[in-house]
Amino acid sequence: MSSFQGIWVPLVTPFQNGAIDFVGLRRLVGHLLEKGVDGLVVCGTTAEAAALSKHEQLTVLDAVLEQVPAQRVVMGLAGNNLAELLQFQNEILKRPVAGLLVPPPYYIRPSQAGLEAFFKTVADASSVPIILYDIPYRTGVVFKQATLLNIVAHERIVAIKDCGGNQSNTQALLASSQVDVLCGEDNQIFSALCLGAKGAIAASAHVHPELFVALYQQIRDNQLTTGRATFFNLLPLIHSLFVEPNPAPVKTALALEGLIRDELRAPMQGSSEALKVRLQSVLKVLENKYK
Repeated sequence: MSSFQGIWVPLVTPFQNGAIDFVGLRRLVGHLLEKGVDGLVVCGTTAEAAALSKHEQLTVLDAVLEQVPAQRVVMGLAGNNLAELLQFQNEILKRPVAGLLVPPPYYIRPSQAGLEAFFKTVADASSVPIILYDIPYRTGVVFKQATLLNIVAHERIVAIKDCGGNQSNTQALLASSQVDVLCGEDNQIFSALCLGAKGAIAASAHVHPELFVALYQQIRDNQLTTGRATFFNLLPLIHSLFVEPNPAPVKTALALEGLIRDELRAPMQGSSEALKVRLQSVLKVLENKYK
């Protein structure tokens, strides 16, 4: 059993006039910790990591580690140049982190044998646990079930962020007991937890994180009727936060709450005016339910 359980938030990167807003970052991290999230993922896809230099990614990680215990911090590690990826992994591992979140190499679409070799190489080179990140709509790579089960047999690959959209694979991973499953599709959190997932890495949990924490605890404690009600109260928010490309809606919602600026890096674009109005309405309804 890994230590990656409960609600983990894949942290957005706040910006101010194109630069990383470290004041906003500290404010957001403090807010999430206060609301009881179990951990933070730094420089995942929600962080716009692809638009950050390697130096910027490390400075964000260092800033978070100044504020958060290392056992509650996971760092994203993504790339399709294996030599450069391993160099960057080495730099990350000079810091105290709980683990690495690693997707398949994007764009190049390796074979199933290539996927096994890639994850073995990264896991062999790691001194910390690995969370495999299965997200085919970003990487262009679909795992066959046998491939996944072979990969997670590695002693250092202890969990999977499951965004694969393949219920059969999810059930096989849960049944295998080889790896902890963390839900990565926010609208499936309730069903995933009921099936035995250990938690979630949920971008939506930036907003009213205490309700996501409550949802996890309710299902963990077999309070399924209460958990179901909490989930359905959260569902309009979850749907709204993915109407437009992530993380634009999340940043808009956080800006409406006064936590960060509503700013992204090109080619990402900010939320539409229609979505801003929708989010204001959804947030007001949610606040009225829980005030």
